[in-house]
Amino acid sequence: MSADTPHLPATFNRLAWSNLAAQSAEQIALAAAPIVAVLLLGVGEGQTGLLQTALTLPFILFAIPAGLLADRVSRRWVMAGSEALRAAALATILLSIWLGFLTLPLLAFLGFVAVCGTVAYSVAAPALVPSLVTSQQLPAANARIELARTVAFASGPALGGVLVGWVGAAPAFGFAAALSAIAVVLLAGLYEPARAPAPRRHPLQDIKEGAAFVMHHALLRPVFITQFIFNTASFLLLAVFVPYAVHHLGLSATGVGTTLAMYGVGMVVGALFATRVMKRLAFGIVIGLGPVTGFVAAAVMALTTWFPTPLLAGLSYFLLGVGPILWVISTTTLRQSVTPPSLLGRVSAINIMSYGARPLGSALGAIVGGLYGAEACLYLAVAIFAAQALVILMSPAVSLTRQPDMVGEPARC
Repeated sequence: MSADTPHLPATFNRLAWSNLAAQSAEQIALAAAPIVAVLLLGVGEGQTGLLQTALTLPFILFAIPAGLLADRVSRRWVMAGSEALRAAALATILLSIWLGFLTLPLLAFLGFVAVCGTVAYSVAAPALVPSLVTSQQLPAANARIELARTVAFASGPALGGVLVGWVGAAPAFGFAAALSAIAVVLLAGLYEPARAPAPRRHPLQDIKEGAAFVMHHALLRPVFITQFIFNTASFLLLAVFVPYAVHHLGLSATGVGTTLAMYGVGMVVGALFATRVMKRLAFGIVIGLGPVTGFVAAAVMALTTWFPTPLLAGLSYFLLGVGPILWVISTTTLRQSVTPPSLLGRVSAINIMSYGARPLGSALGAIVGGLYGAEACLYLAVAIFAAQALVILMSPAVSLTRQPDMVGEPARC
């Protein structure tokens, strides 16, 4: 085995396999839900928009409570319980389809419940990883986790669509529920080192402590701000790309799908080479690569207003995948290294709260695109991507020569 692929403990490998099963279940279900809503329930665009809203709200509403829970009880059981919740919700959708009483409100509610499981799992997993591997193994472990996520992200939607088309809606949700059940079984057999009991305090005090740690930390604050701005810009771009690609680039539905798929290809390539990149470059340089690559990707997309070729659009989405996945792996490693173990759940939750910028970016695309056209949105995206690159490049994070040493618990008076 090469030095680029270090041996990771068996207990971590159980987590990695459970993560692959959980992420695949999520992506298959997210892809199947709108297809079922349109083909089985006959809903229109406005109603599918409401369904998508229900499937994204838990990230804003429950990330902080999930982080609080992950810092107070066993993170393994938080993850196993959340996957069991998702499996139960998906199995109920399956049963509802079979019995013929599935409605859009019921689908939205059960989807909402399933995504609540996703949020809890996503918050607890990064907080659990540092207790399963050594500090030197963290980058490789995070790369393994992100590779599983990117494979699921790239293949899950297509698999969900194929399953619905080949075997029907009910078996697609059944398959997703089975994957979640497998994740529960894997997690149930995972060894988690014991942690000191958390002191009994008011939940708001615990939440304030986590937020204050991030916002006052010289390394984590610019990372959070950069990620918030990046999410705004990327969803601004996504909001206008499909009509822009059809009307300006002359792409068919297949061409649009192929171009968007380059994002998943970039993510997989970035995750595969992340460990090697982090061994060869200074830690801070790897952190800066993601935001800078995002800016380059936006500039390449803006070039299509002058040179309307789908090749540039495909390159843009590839860069949007390959660079930011290095960002996720390096900043997750940074977060795990500089955060006391008792705060990891809440700090992880605050990181997920940056996803709240996604509807902001979509709304910005709708407003600016409606008033000034898609081309204006592409130029605005370049400016916003430039802002997030400047934030991180002006921070002390990019000057780190190596991964920081892992911190312990602060002394309590």
